[in-house]
Amino acid sequence: MFLDVHAYNGLSEISQRETGVDTARAFKPNTIFLLRKLQRHPEAARIIEMFPEARIQIVDRQRDAVVPRHSSRPAIIAGKRVLMIGEASSFLRHFDGCLGSGVQCASYVKLVPVSNGCPYYCTYCYLSYVYRDHLPFIKMNVNYGKMCDEICDLTTWAQSTISFNMGEMLLTKSSNVDGLLNLKPNGQAVVSWSLNTQPMIDLFEVGTASLEERIHATKRCREHGYRIRLRIDPGILYPDWRRDYAELIRKSLAVLEPENITLGMLRLLPGHFRLARQAYGNRGERLQNVGLTERASDGKYRYSPKQRVEFYQLLTDVILAHDRHMSVSLCRETPYIWDHLKDRCDPHKCNCLIW
Repeated sequence: MFLDVHAYNGLSEISQRETGVDTARAFKPNTIFLLRKLQRHPEAARIIEMFPEARIQIVDRQRDAVVPRHSSRPAIIAGKRVLMIGEASSFLRHFDGCLGSGVQCASYVKLVPVSNGCPYYCTYCYLSYVYRDHLPFIKMNVNYGKMCDEICDLTTWAQSTISFNMGEMLLTKSSNVDGLLNLKPNGQAVVSWSLNTQPMIDLFEVGTASLEERIHATKRCREHGYRIRLRIDPGILYPDWRRDYAELIRKSLAVLEPENITLGMLRLLPGHFRLARQAYGNRGERLQNVGLTERASDGKYRYSPKQRVEFYQLLTDVILAHDRHMSVSLCRETPYIWDHLKDRCDPHKCNCLIW
């Protein structure tokens, strides 16, 4: 079964002004939750000053910040215009790579970013499902000093090189790179873009930068001196997927020189389908028509192994035809898939690892 990209009309829950543009460039919260203990924090004051029209609501505890629920606008949609100014109890986590016996992932030190959540409306977003109840909004952690102290403490006694990974928050679909271009790259920061075909961007990644805008933003960062990586994930099957993904790769590699390309395919927890229908209406329903059939040991539904092997083989054929030395890897795949791609993909050089 392939997804019918023409089966439904637009997304009624999201206004027209929030689609067709990179909403990160025009983000304006209508509500700001401010942790009471941070009322005199200079960074909190700076952020609040940026949004003079937002309503400020003081909360004593971060868990007291609740997005008002509305029958026609679920919390994960309303939360796109809510900002929480708070703090992180700890910025470092140790991920052991365990995702069940049948899914492979590398271990790494996870760096909790200074912010989480985003203004985009990606229908398949895994993080929206994870934070649907506890943090269905955008949060800024302003206790940067604690983050720096924790990093220094860990690196001071390290016996080898340590890479800090932001996990699922490492990637961006944005073209808003002006802040990065105002900094001087030091060779240690890697900027990574999530790419998809334009039909899938239009269908499932509402409010994000277009493919052309992402490629242009990547090129600007590359020319500025940043290390660049690409992640084509989630791959989604539809009638023209072969042509469109091949064109995506050719278009990207014509102007970019990424040090790695990591590939992945759509994978969703069972409960995500219901959340997507509630939040995104027809677009959420389409996720049930993309043909996911297999449930792996991480609990997520996936395409069949045969379909995944075909997808990865076609994409790696195009990549390696352009540059046979290109570093290519897979994201959170099973040993069976890795075995079929072992001559093309390197498990030690993926988007989340430093080498």
